Amino acid sequence: MPHSFFRASDYQLSRRASVIAFLALVSFMILAVALAKLAAPPNAAPARPVVTARGPLLSADGRILAGGPLQARRYPHGSLAAPIVGFVGASGGLEGAERAYDGRLGRGEALTLTLDTRVQAAVERVLEDAVRRTDAQFASAVVMETRTGNLTAMASVPGFDLNRWPQVPPDRWRNRAALDEYEPGSVVKALTVAALLNEGRTTPDTVYDTPMWRRYAGATINDIVPHPGQLRTRQILRYSSNVGMTRLVEDVPPEVLHRYFSAYGFGRPVRLGLPTGDGLLRDPEDWGALSQATMAFGQGLTVTTLQLAAAFNVLANGGRYVAPRLVVGAPTGSRAVLSRATAASMREMLHGVIDEGIRAKAELPGYHVGGKTGTAQVAVDGRYSGEVFSSTFGGFVPAGQPRFTVAVMVRGAKREYQGSQLAAPIFRDVTSALLSLHAVRPDPGP
Repeated sequence: MPHSFFRASDYQLSRRASVIAFLALVSFMILAVALAKLAAPPNAAPARPVVTARGPLLSADGRILAGGPLQARRYPHGSLAAPIVGFVGASGGLEGAERAYDGRLGRGEALTLTLDTRVQAAVERVLEDAVRRTDAQFASAVVMETRTGNLTAMASVPGFDLNRWPQVPPDRWRNRAALDEYEPGSVVKALTVAALLNEGRTTPDTVYDTPMWRRYAGATINDIVPHPGQLRTRQILRYSSNVGMTRLVEDVPPEVLHRYFSAYGFGRPVRLGLPTGDGLLRDPEDWGALSQATMAFGQGLTVTTLQLAAAFNVLANGGRYVAPRLVVGAPTGSRAVLSRATAASMREMLHGVIDEGIRAKAELPGYHVGGKTGTAQVAVDGRYSGEVFSSTFGGFVPAGQPRFTVAVMVRGAKREYQGSQLAAPIFRDVTSALLSLHAVRPDPGP
């Protein structure tokens, strides 16, 4: 009897201990869950992506060229001025103004460019038509306000859609108008003549012997356009005579011409805020008689389209160089290069170059312009190509009191590659848009 009693008690005690241990384990689990709930914030929302504010990029006519935060940057005008506007990546600006002014835009500041979207669109359209028509490699053009230096257009084509920039080759991102350096050809003759006029080394009506070819400094210099055997200085420009240019620069110290080319802005970058090309202008100690002659008619030195526009603007702006400006409110500077009388004489002569030679190709009826064409062979693999040319034009409108200066360059056209055939009509169509947009009345003449 007692033996059976003790065995039952042992069983009951063991079972009771198991139950207590189980209940303790359950209680611990409940407590752990409760503590976990207490540790977590109530109704925690999923983490939101970080949005980085960024200032808008605007045009002078009040259009939004780039807007929205960094992670959702949008370009409402697509391909318009794409190489200038540029684009952003995950951490900031990658190209163009988006990169150059990343600090200001990243602080939320608005930035206004001097570009006029109406002018920019018109210039791009004209260039695109010309490139397509002649099967050219690429083209660029710059439009400057003569007095202020403000760039109302700076175009490089082919372009690209800023909203799809990763899908295009990187060479399309290039701001060719400011970066591409090339030999400009005969367009430089106007700048050379201006320098020599200013130095009193020639006059508009000084007469020179000008056969169609001439041996000079060990080389044969040829002319292309038939002309009389004697030409006045103004006619050397009119017929674009290389032989005539050799007569003009004969016995001129290299330092003289180098000083003027440097004052025009050749061989130095334009302080634009965006990257720009320097161009090539060798030290005068490295010039010989032949190299000076070839530079006088635009070979042996290189420029960008932006530099070419700024240089021609000296002629349009009463002899003063005005630094091109891309950002509204940015500081600019100017310097005297030519006398006002020399600049006025050059405007008159360059109007004659157009009026007596290529009026229909470069000028609208009822309006008067001044300018000079250029055609230059492009160096390919170290040798001048007989198939690849740069077609150039520098000029201003109206001729009497210029308001706009325009420079044009087209490279590698398969057809109509001469400056008078290609660059001059582009200038005409660009100035047509300018005159229309600004409601400029026909002028009686310079």
